[in-house]
Amino acid sequence: MNPVIWLLKILLIFFLSHFSFSSDIITQHHFIKDNDEVIVSSGNIFALGFFSPGSSSNRYFGIWYYQHPEKTVVWVANRENPINDTSGVFSIDRRGNLVLFQTNQTLPVWSTNISLAGTSNCIAQVLDSGNLVLIHNDTTKAVLWQSFDHPTNTWLSFQKLGLNLRTGVNLIYTSWKSPDDPGVGNYSFRMNPNGSPQIFLYKGSTPWWRSGAWTGQRWSGIPQMTQNFIFKDTFVNTGYEVSFSSDVRNSSIASRTLVKETGVWQRETWNNEAQRWIVFYSAPTERCDFYGYCGPNGYCNPYLAGALECTCFPGFQPKSPEGWFIGDSAGGCVRKRGVSMCGNGEGFVKFPHAKVPDTSAAVVNMSIGLKQCKEKCLRNCSCMAYASANSETGRGIGCLTWHGDLMDARKYTYTGQDLYIRVDKNEIARYTKKGLLHNRGVLAIIIVSLAVVLLILIALSRCFLRRQRRAGRARKSKNIFSFTSFKDSLGEKEIDESRRNGDLPYFDLGTIAAATNNFSSDNKLGQGGFGPVYKGVLLNGQEIAVKRLSNSSSQGLQEFKNEIVLIAKLQHRNLVRILGCCVEGEEKMLVYEFLPNKSLDFIIFDDSKRSLLDWKKRLEIICGIARGMLYLHHDSRLRVIHRDLKASNVLLDDAMNPKISDFGMARIFGGDQMEGDTRRVVGT
Repeated sequence: MNPVIWLLKILLIFFLSHFSFSSDIITQHHFIKDNDEVIVSSGNIFALGFFSPGSSSNRYFGIWYYQHPEKTVVWVANRENPINDTSGVFSIDRRGNLVLFQTNQTLPVWSTNISLAGTSNCIAQVLDSGNLVLIHNDTTKAVLWQSFDHPTNTWLSFQKLGLNLRTGVNLIYTSWKSPDDPGVGNYSFRMNPNGSPQIFLYKGSTPWWRSGAWTGQRWSGIPQMTQNFIFKDTFVNTGYEVSFSSDVRNSSIASRTLVKETGVWQRETWNNEAQRWIVFYSAPTERCDFYGYCGPNGYCNPYLAGALECTCFPGFQPKSPEGWFIGDSAGGCVRKRGVSMCGNGEGFVKFPHAKVPDTSAAVVNMSIGLKQCKEKCLRNCSCMAYASANSETGRGIGCLTWHGDLMDARKYTYTGQDLYIRVDKNEIARYTKKGLLHNRGVLAIIIVSLAVVLLILIALSRCFLRRQRRAGRARKSKNIFSFTSFKDSLGEKEIDESRRNGDLPYFDLGTIAAATNNFSSDNKLGQGGFGPVYKGVLLNGQEIAVKRLSNSSSQGLQEFKNEIVLIAKLQHRNLVRILGCCVEGEEKMLVYEFLPNKSLDFIIFDDSKRSLLDWKKRLEIICGIARGMLYLHHDSRLRVIHRDLKASNVLLDDAMNPKISDFGMARIFGGDQMEGDTRRVVGT
């Protein structure tokens, strides 16, 4: 052979292989062979080519993350038809379809198989989103086919879950058979459009897990969706489309949702530092996650002390008490004996923080509010329960009613939504502990009598009360601080000034008890040296955090007063805001603004959450803490030394802004004072 011709052939092969490696385009004249040749997206994020999963020798054609050390496959073309050698070729045929052939085979192993009459001039491109698109190569650049419409086991950002009723496309994600076999497995992740739409994980045709109903901002059965500063969630429910997508707000974070062959779906984010996937949340992970674990008309509460997490709804009892006793809850619950619906005096018992029952057969009416929803349910003898169909947006507009067994409900600590269970008059009396409720006539007489007496008293004492109101407020405020002496030289002055200026509102014990559901364990946020901390909601809807001084607290009255004096007088965007206090008898409490993202240590010391704070956000948090400390040391009215600054005392609001808290150990210095002596070892 002529050496010049031989050299030209070598250069041509090198040029073509280099070109195919760097391009993200497939044309009718440019195809991919199974010889380690790949197509890479323009941003070097995804690659398209042949691979063998796990320990298998079979060859598949698919898409994977290009720069990850382990080949993370997100889509497979021929998942049910593997090639048993390395003779595969991926190309565009004369009719414009994408086809996968095995050498010496006349029929393709896989094909897009779409009708492209008069449209043979096509190209294919792998995008940085992980989507493989077949495009009409003309001025329109119309997308004729895309892999996002034919998902396998991985759900990416900008990809949808759901169905298009016009085109008939149903986007279902199915697990692999095993890590070595990407064939269609036993678990599928899909949208159920019936009733109020929900996401289901199925094992075969049996429901395995359920997302709960859409509340307007999230699925009621996925508490982790409250952290919406990370993901942008979009739910579409129109006459022709029911779909859901969840995109990462920070495009530099790689994220995927994976349906695993073990029967678990999980949301993962890529940690560049550790070079591995971090599980953000997954399900099912506990018994209460499994569909119908407590049977019909029962609900699951994983926070119960004891072996069985199941409880019957109000007005119901276990269908099989013996089975219930030994931990077999599959039979669920039935109406209590002797109870019949549609009688006089019926009503509803509120069941808060619920993952509402399966809404597949629920009746949805988006034109009425919660009050009309209650009336509608009460008029229908078959109505078992009702709830808002849009509890977090639209001011509660929308109505859900259930007319059969209540299946797959569960209890949460502070997420979920309110569910109203229909009960007879006896059950209402039992739950409200007001025996007079069954006699509306007697109750009406009592109310009218009390109203008349109160009106007379108000008319006679109006002038007197007006004169005494200011004095009464002053006495109440003074009593707040009468339980001990305060020895700091500036403390007494600051307390008196706060009292005169009304800087510190006073809450009565009844208001705090009502806001925290009588200090329910479901409302408990945590435990500190001061005592337990509870979440509450005031009558005006404002969320609060309540620190309750414990008798066994390692911190005492001095620290309690420090908090009152300091936070009431110090106002800064990076200091936690105190709303008031409560002192009645032995009860001493501080009321703060509620910060939903907890403390800084909750995120930075958690392997699954620390990667969610990129360095830009971390720098913002550091600068915010520094601004707060600068204010305390130099810019405030008082010179304050915190003495206990640590990650657990830095709280984060809904926008991840830091706020310094816990001033129990702080010391107040005079304006010119530069140093002081401590009487005991405290702080960090």
